[in-house]
This record gives sequence, C-alpha cells and structure tokens, in this order.
Amino acid sequence: MLEPGVLTLAATPIGNPLDASVRLMRALGEADLIAAEDTRRLHRLVRELEVATRGTILSYHEHNEAERTGTLLEALAEGQRVLIVTDAGMPVVSDPGFRAVRAATEAGHRVTVLPGPSAVLTALAASGIAPDRFTFEGFPPRREGRRAGALAPLVTEERTMVFFESPRRTAATLSSMAAAFGGARPAAVARELTKTYEEIRRGSLDELVTWAQEGEVLGEVVIVVAGAEPVAASAEDLVAQVLARAAAGERLKAAAKEVARAHAGVGASELYDLALQRR
Repeated sequence: MLEPGVLTLAATPIGNPLDASVRLMRALGEADLIAAEDTRRLHRLVRELEVATRGTILSYHEHNEAERTGTLLEALAEGQRVLIVTDAGMPVVSDPGFRAVRAATEAGHRVTVLPGPSAVLTALAASGIAPDRFTFEGFPPRREGRRAGALAPLVTEERTMVFFESPRRTAATLSSMAAAFGGARPAAVARELTKTYEEIRRGSLDELVTWAQEGEVLGEVVIVVAGAEPVAASAEDLVAQVLARAAAGERLKAAAKEVARAHAGVGASELYDLALQRR
C-alpha cells in the first residue's frame, strides 16, 4: 500500500501493458495525487489495466516540472499519497521526476520506488553485447557538432554504452558513432521493445548505418554500443602506479602485487624490481 506523505516513483510498461506490475496497479488506484508526464497516456493505461483511479491527476513534464514540484510538496506535507509516473519506464531516468525527488528529500519526505520495466536493461539483455559493466548515456545531443563533441570523450570507454534516440535521428546518430568509435565497433539497435513489431538489429556500426539509411526507422529506439578494447598499459605506467601507491603509504611489495593482479601477464616480482630501481 502507498504510505501517506511518501513520494512514490513507479515504473510503467515500455510497450506491452501486460508488463504492468501488481504494485503499479494498486498504486494507481490508491494514490491521492498522480503526477503524469502525459495525462492522456495515463488514462489509456488505466483503461487497459482496468484500474479505477480516485486521486487527482496532474500533468508533470519537462516544461512544467519546476513550477509543479511545489504542488507535489504541498500534497506530501498534507499527508497525501503522491505517485509519479512517466510515459514509459522509470521516472527520473531521462524522464521527469528528479526535481521532485531532490525537493522531497530536502524537505524530509521519504521517497520510494516501485520497480518495473526498463528499456535500458531490456535492450542491454537482448543486444548480445557484454552486459557485465555498462554506462547509460541518455539522449545524444541533436546537433551534429555537439553530438560529435559528446561522443569524443567516450572513444576510450571500455564499458558497454546504452543510448536513447529518436527514430528520426537514429541514422544520423549511428553515423556519428561510426565516425567517433570506428565503423567496425559492435552495436545493436533495439526498437519497439515489448511491442508487436519489436526488432533487435545487431551488427557493426557501419552495418547499422546502412540499415538505418535504407529504410525508415520507426518506434522508440535504444542503441547499445560495445565498449573500447582495453589498451595494455606500458611497464612505465605500471611502475608509476606502484610508486604512487607506495607514496600513499602502501608497502612497495604489496603495491607491486596489487598492480600486477589487475594487469594480466605482468609479474609482481618484475614490477617490484623495476620500482626499486626507480625509487
């Protein structure tokens, strides 16, 4: 049950309404105030779920988030059960909600989350690209120059990268990624996730550019890009790491052992001897 005076963030289906959790359905029926990114989509969702809402429904999106956060705080102060939902997935993650979370916590109100569908994790799991370490980069800038500038620092990123994108800009963004990361970099484009026409297109960035340019890309899009291949550190760099750890108070032999453990093919005794020579 929703608690009075608590701000609740609830994940909504990213396509298929059958993915709605029981907790979400109960929360929609219990909330005194529902802040929705798009009230029309919310009304459609509750009809599909056959849920009867009894609370006030308030539009809460990027253009009015700043001014309406105060309304949410007032409701919390009155002990109301306040729920935030967005069009799809989890509020706050490339969606409205962060202002409310920050304001609520600063005012001493508890914030809780009802987990659920995630386009990021769904695309990552289906991509066929290493999921053990990843970074979420949100929407790339719309303009080509700014997009190239945002991608440049990610060229050496070794973690898998996940991006959101508009279908209209997918081809241009893939082209920018191929220019920045190299056309051979493995990637995947996931669109219409959990919907009837779901598609996961895998290949190199060059191959995905060709695919996107040949036809119209439709639906919500998630792009997953493999991280850069690790660059082997030089012996000089490794010795510098050992000496830095030793300067911070670690025993030289222990420092050499730890650095060697983090870099396959490097012997601890060799690093220790080199570090002794450099001291």
